[in-house]
Amino acid sequence: MKVLNLRCANGHGFEGWFASDDEYMSQNGRGLIECPLCADRIISRMPTAPRLNLSGQREPVAPAPAPAPEAAVPLQVQWVDAVRRMLDNTDDVGERFPEEARRIHYGEIEARGIRGQATPEERRALLEEGIEIMSLPMPAALKGPVQ
Repeated sequence: MKVLNLRCANGHGFEGWFASDDEYMSQNGRGLIECPLCADRIISRMPTAPRLNLSGQREPVAPAPAPAPEAAVPLQVQWVDAVRRMLDNTDDVGERFPEEARRIHYGEIEARGIRGQATPEERRALLEEGIEIMSLPMPAALKGPVQ
């Protein structure tokens, strides 16, 4: 089993486990590997430090002190948690997002948090109308049931 350090085109780092280098190359070439944060499929392999067995080493090297618990939580984990909270506290209106956002904005229905899909043209039109929206790439791991 090969554990590789990978990075998407947006700079998110993550690990990938593959049976071999050839398997990584095959999967990456077919666009089967995607960033767990932004679902980008432009993935590159990062350098990995080799594991060296230095049998002649005489003095053990002291391990680095453990970081404070709050510093040990990677930013990526915090981001995924924030996305999960957003999913838990908004209604998925799907492709009706532009229509529902307008209805809320113009006071036709009660204000609530919504999420859904909109084309670039629909997003641009909403912004031109003064309707505040935010695009958020949804990691594939969070599109299905949240584990």
